[in-house]
Amino acid sequence: MIWDVVVLGAGAAGLMAAATAGQGGARVLVLDHGPEPGRKILISGGGRCNFTHMDTSPNCFLSQNRHFARSALARYTPKNFLELVERHRIAWHEKAKGQLFCDGSARQIVEMLVSEAHDAGCTLWMDTRITDVEREGEEFRVVTDHAEIRTRKVILATGGLSIPKLGASDLSLRLAKRFGLKLVETAPALVPLILADADPSLAGVSLNVAARGHGKAARFEDGMVFTHRGLSGPAILQASSYMEAGKPVEIDLLPGRDVFQMLLDIKKARPKALPPSLLEALPSRLAKELASDLGDVMLANQPDRQLKALAERVSRWTFLPAGTEGYAKAEVMRGGIDTRGLSSQTMEARDVPGLYAIGEAVDVTGWLGGHNFQWAWASGVAAGKAAAGVV
Repeated sequence: MIWDVVVLGAGAAGLMAAATAGQGGARVLVLDHGPEPGRKILISGGGRCNFTHMDTSPNCFLSQNRHFARSALARYTPKNFLELVERHRIAWHEKAKGQLFCDGSARQIVEMLVSEAHDAGCTLWMDTRITDVEREGEEFRVVTDHAEIRTRKVILATGGLSIPKLGASDLSLRLAKRFGLKLVETAPALVPLILADADPSLAGVSLNVAARGHGKAARFEDGMVFTHRGLSGPAILQASSYMEAGKPVEIDLLPGRDVFQMLLDIKKARPKALPPSLLEALPSRLAKELASDLGDVMLANQPDRQLKALAERVSRWTFLPAGTEGYAKAEVMRGGIDTRGLSSQTMEARDVPGLYAIGEAVDVTGWLGGHNFQWAWASGVAAGKAAAGVV
């Protein structure tokens, strides 16, 4: 038997592509080395799956080819996926602006995708290790530890390198390279940062900040938490995607405040107070650490230039990360298959007809908050339709 489409990977993008291709009339086989489909979906969003972001746009993604995601995202929108969720009667809520989560379990999303695939006639083989993929004329030969399979189309959807305990694999990257596609250097993204001089006494301190990666990177205002090894929290995860080796990260610890004026006002109102009182808007442990350079001198005797230096430290706390917590703690992988070798309309390799690449394996990395799932759905639909010959 020759399959019309073989999808490598039963994650978010792979299941979406399979169901879409099956609905288009294709005979579809999904292969995955894991014991069950959608394992990263199951742990996402604290087990409730932040399945999309209603404000998704191409500006919410990093890629060396920054316009690549535009077409797929425009043709399959968050509203389209929400309609699918509601058709399956999955209750949901908006946790933060635009961020949609299941009321119940993330397993509902996996069950929905598997149901869509099965209803479309797709076949899923789990616990199947893929050992080789070769082009033979107009077809592909996919070799597994169970059987050799022939197919007209192959969709690479095995994800990236993040969360190796769930079976993360570089298979899509290796196969893409073998077929002549270029790769963009990969790195952990949406990941906690490590500080060389991390202060264990600050571990657990949390606050709202504005974080920015190097240079003109986007600015993210959200929560930050000190850890025993460095920094984490949504604002830090976001900034980490823009981090460059050897380049500093900048944090505004009191976003939206004129900190220098605030310090002057406190000095005037409470001249006999000690320096930590200047930063009463911050958690006490952090305030004490930041104001330590001012000693135990009353505010009345603190020169304004000292206060200005403190304000600068608070508003533009700049540090050089010693590294990240790596793929073990990364939400996603940055980089991957170079999109300049793919069609933005179909996700098909320009020089390898019948080969498609989608999801996290591709050099399209979204912000935190459901954007990466929306890319999985949109790229999966684009590839699934194209592989089934649906315009």
